[in-house]
Amino acid sequence: MSPHTNFDKPMGLSNASQVKIDLGPRSYSIHIGTDYLERAPEMIVEALGRRRCLIVTDSTVQHFYGRRFHDIMTGAGLTRDDPLVMPVGEQTKNFSYLSFLLDNLFMRNIDRNTILVALGGGVIGDLTGFVAAVALRGIDYVQIPTTLLSQVDSAVGGKTAINSPRGKNLIGAFHQPRLVIIDVDTLKTLPVREARAGYAEIIKYGLIGNASFYRWLEVNGPSITAGRKARVEVQVQAIRTSCAAKAWYVMEDERDANRRALLNFGHTFAHAFESITNYDGSLLHGEAVAMGLVKAFQLSERLGHCPHEDVERVEAHLKGMGLPTSLSGRGWPVHPLIAVMFNDKKVMDGELTFVLTRGIGEAFVETRVSTDDVRAVLEMP
Repeated sequence: MSPHTNFDKPMGLSNASQVKIDLGPRSYSIHIGTDYLERAPEMIVEALGRRRCLIVTDSTVQHFYGRRFHDIMTGAGLTRDDPLVMPVGEQTKNFSYLSFLLDNLFMRNIDRNTILVALGGGVIGDLTGFVAAVALRGIDYVQIPTTLLSQVDSAVGGKTAINSPRGKNLIGAFHQPRLVIIDVDTLKTLPVREARAGYAEIIKYGLIGNASFYRWLEVNGPSITAGRKARVEVQVQAIRTSCAAKAWYVMEDERDANRRALLNFGHTFAHAFESITNYDGSLLHGEAVAMGLVKAFQLSERLGHCPHEDVERVEAHLKGMGLPTSLSGRGWPVHPLIAVMFNDKKVMDGELTFVLTRGIGEAFVETRVSTDDVRAVLEMP
């Protein structure tokens, strides 16, 4: 599936789907469906053989799913070790917990045949993936994302990282998972705020290259984030489309040198917003992305690329989905925000680079964006 699938045509919805990422010897499948935690052992064995697994999770996921999943894996003979349970939150993505995980793995005598299993949201996936990239110069890992945001974004594509005081995800490696298993049943216990934050990453795929998907989301968005009342077949369709779009960009540009940069639409702003809060939990990544998407549209309009009607339309939809869209009342000084942006991975030769848009579904990369223009947009409500 290309990122330009026509959603204006009738679609057949189902409760299960699969996406393949074709990267030669690093190829892997993304399985999307219900009751997949129960089926995870057979999927792991089918893809990777019967090997020793170690589970990394966080305290919240451990409470809801971790104990049951550990029992499932133990019953299948795939693990004999207790899970490594991390604290919840973005602040866990640092050198201290990286060192903690590595020390625990070495104490448990891992070898290059050991598989790490990341059971959790984006923080657990990013941290576990980076540990897998550097332990013994690289071991295999499996992503089992349990939040909407991680299911449609961070679990797919092989970007692994921890944060630096200078910015988000500045320390990391490209290290593809060997398998991604998405059980949409885990979304039933996801808080509404977290579900909405994940939706910000879903809508991004429509905004960068699939206007018909965006129109579909305008109708079906509430069915995706409704928790236990959500329509599972709509969730599967949205997740599959998002994963297929990301797969397309990753296969085109695995190491983020060209077209994959479009996936960072809104993120230069978003990462600065997160950084200024010191990752204290007051702003979720998806909430920062929602505000970043609006700012990217506003900057695009200011530079003469994008019609005002599209800016208003996107802002209204995000607001209608319960996401923040304005910096008004936050009291964030502009200068530190811009300083963080100069640490963004897209900066080239000391010049700010942004993903901008000519309208819904028409994103592009703009180099050498004026600091004055960025400042003016940040000062807008």
